[in-house]
Amino acid sequence: MLHVAILGAGGVGGFLAGALTRAGNDPLVIAREQTADVIARHGISVQSVQLGAFVAHPRVAPALEHPIDCLLVATKATALREALARVRSQPALVVPLLNGVEHMALLRERFGRHVGAGVIRIESDRSAPGRVEQTSPSLRIDLAADDPSLADPLNRLAAVLEAAELRVALGCTEAMILWSKLVRLNALACATSAADRPLGFIRSDPGWRAILTACVTETAAVAQAEGADVDPSDTLAELEAADPQLGSSMRRDIAAGREPELDAIAGSVLRAAARHRLACPTVARLHSQIAARARISARY
Repeated sequence: MLHVAILGAGGVGGFLAGALTRAGNDPLVIAREQTADVIARHGISVQSVQLGAFVAHPRVAPALEHPIDCLLVATKATALREALARVRSQPALVVPLLNGVEHMALLRERFGRHVGAGVIRIESDRSAPGRVEQTSPSLRIDLAADDPSLADPLNRLAAVLEAAELRVALGCTEAMILWSKLVRLNALACATSAADRPLGFIRSDPGWRAILTACVTETAAVAQAEGADVDPSDTLAELEAADPQLGSSMRRDIAAGREPELDAIAGSVLRAAARHRLACPTVARLHSQIAARARISARY
């Protein structure tokens, strides 16, 4: 059995812990003391369009104190540095499932060559500690590692996730899986958050549809410069086929008064664009509008 720990018990981490436990795995959830206490007493209640409704009782602790085969990092980008203080051992494999791309450098500073790349395409939210709702009709986890020594550990992780009824795809390069998601997510999150409307409205309104298209096109150009051959027409087709009620965690965070991952998503795109001297006027404008809505700094 692959021994898995999950750092973070929010919408993504809580869902994964529930899914793995439901499948007979024995994951260890690493969470803040208050959340860990709730999970220890009541488990994690999951409402999922993919897996149904169930309550899982994974192991939980406030810190990772012993070696582990695989650490899945499922915090918000805004909470990553604080959460890493709870990891006090060296996992054999570290796979982040965060939004953006810049977390890879931070994790490699901490864990070195043990870090592979991962992204998850999911719409899920933690309504309260120990309560997770997964609402997206499609769900996929992409994994990749440029270091050949991580190929076998990633394959073992993929098998565990697939046994939990989660769709997994092994990508060709880290840049490709990270930027493929970011091109889609940056457009979806920025458009739905700036407009405060779901994707169906964005697609049906000519002005917002043009903004969505421009955001995809600009971000795909940055991805190309970063070594990821992302075709913007593929991303636009994916967004066209998505559920019209699809929103984004950024929009939900703003509505709930939480700090959105604006810097990790749009900010990382704009910083990469600046490195390559690429113009992203639509992304920059949406970044400023969202920062004003969320009452946070517009600097990037």
